[in-house]
Amino acid sequence: MTDSPGVSTPTQNASSSRPHRAARLEDRFNALVARKLAERGWVPRVEPYTGYGADGWVRVMARTLLAPPDSEPREVAERDAASAQRAVRGWRSFVTAQVPATEVEVQAGSRRHVLRSDRGGYIDQIVESDLEPGWHDVTLTVSGRSITAPVLVVAPDQRTALVSDIDDTVMVTALPRPLLAAWNSMVLHENARRVVPGMAALYRRWNEANPGSPTFYLSTGAWNVAPALRRFLARHGYPAGPLLLTDWGPTNTGWFRSGQQHKRDTLRRLLQELPQISWVLVGDDGQHDPQIYGDIAAEHPDRITLVAIRQLTPAEQLLAHGTPAPAEDDDVAARAATPLVVHGGDGNEIALRLIDAGVL
Repeated sequence: MTDSPGVSTPTQNASSSRPHRAARLEDRFNALVARKLAERGWVPRVEPYTGYGADGWVRVMARTLLAPPDSEPREVAERDAASAQRAVRGWRSFVTAQVPATEVEVQAGSRRHVLRSDRGGYIDQIVESDLEPGWHDVTLTVSGRSITAPVLVVAPDQRTALVSDIDDTVMVTALPRPLLAAWNSMVLHENARRVVPGMAALYRRWNEANPGSPTFYLSTGAWNVAPALRRFLARHGYPAGPLLLTDWGPTNTGWFRSGQQHKRDTLRRLLQELPQISWVLVGDDGQHDPQIYGDIAAEHPDRITLVAIRQLTPAEQLLAHGTPAPAEDDDVAARAATPLVVHGGDGNEIALRLIDAGVL
């Protein structure tokens, strides 16, 4: 086996090679924190995220962070079980010290690669792999410390998959009003977050009706909350699947990333990477999901077979964007000739609509 460079992801931002002033300030602050922690003996570790792939490749997602010298790497399931036994406030997820430009060795089946984290400590690259379809672990090693990251390899004969929004679709968060978003993300105990009734059962039933169908969870949330989201989904019985999140920090072009653009780019990427798949898109009418899904369906009318929109209550709409009505026209069908669009207040109502339509 030999070292091989990772293949760059197709959605990397090439609009500017010079970071925005905010990004440069963030880099200086992070470098100062990292230097102080390194003086105390802290060492690099890897925070693994759930990846996915297909025949011949996998997408590896992780982050390089600093950890106390006496801490031992713990696998995802072990850390999730430990966190479930204690109170976890959201702000703890954001207290991290990333390590940029760190080499990470990746073992994907019999293929070995050496990747390098970016300025935020993130690794998001496609690498060659000889893993068979199904769930596997890839091994990530930095500074002699190894941990595994789960990856889902989609079979070449798989024909359908589901993409689900998270905020206000599978869990009630009242995002994105700034004060409520800050409270829900950084203060609220993760066990206090409320599940949307019936959604987990709907996804499980969909998977039973479509054996082998993968479930992807797409959100504008920060990668910092990935462990908490993973625990929430598992605790409430949602099917396991890759989380596709983003980084809230500054970019080469501005102070913050566009959440809408993140969703559009991610959906287009999935369509490109898995060309044999027809997609089911699930979201809510609290923000822009209907518009985004409708636009994607208009671009790819033969690839989107179903759009399901959870309708927020007037109180939830008020918390989400300040008015009791939906934020915008949620008529997906008006934007594209999508074969089927269903609405419902929760997973139970959506399931009934799908049963009536003969889908479930």
